[in-house]
Amino acid sequence: MNEWFVPKFGPRRFRIVCGMLFLPYTGMCMSFVVWGCLASSLLNFEKSLSILIIYFLSLGVAAHVADNVGSKKIKPWGQFFSKKQSWIIIISTLGVSYAIGLYYAINYSPYLIVIGLMEGFFLFAYNFELFNGKFHNNFWFSISWGILPFMAGFVIHTNSITCLAILLSLIPFCLSYLEIKISRVYKEYRRKNKMTKKTSQYECVLKILSLGTIVITILLTIVIGAQVPL
Repeated sequence: MNEWFVPKFGPRRFRIVCGMLFLPYTGMCMSFVVWGCLASSLLNFEKSLSILIIYFLSLGVAAHVADNVGSKKIKPWGQFFSKKQSWIIIISTLGVSYAIGLYYAINYSPYLIVIGLMEGFFLFAYNFELFNGKFHNNFWFSISWGILPFMAGFVIHTNSITCLAILLSLIPFCLSYLEIKISRVYKEYRRKNKMTKKTSQYECVLKILSLGTIVITILLTIVIGAQVPL
């Protein structure tokens, strides 16, 4: 409730749900999806909106719920949802996102199946710390939260994976790596201390990183989107 991205207004339940969705970081991930869309020369509004919905449901909602269920140590959401309720949310949101993704994979972009399978694997391997937590680290987080969202946005438009797209995806990879690395340190400071000067500095960096990414995405969408027929 004390995190910087939790609204200071509205009913308590509303504020808790906003906190659970980690909206600035979810927005950061969705920004990478938009970057992938914009990197395509075949920008389409319907496809762009669909892949954004897919990522909001699967990573913005399902992955964060899975993190609370599967975490071996700290439960980010506490007992706000029961285990049964959490699994209902995970299965329903993933079901909708995979149904949308499958439609576009069958009709337009078969390569989406590869990305969908990889994201599904990381969602469970990372959040449930499978394989002795081998995939629960900054590197694999940056793959699933940075590179793959970018590639998903690119692939849904082009049904191709190019060297240029892979090279450009390294930008969201680096930003994701920086975000999760700083976030882990920030959380440790918050758990051990109250808001110290050092903690405030880490929080400020996270604000600049996440909100800055979202603002840049909006500007890029306005500039590039205006030049491409949707």
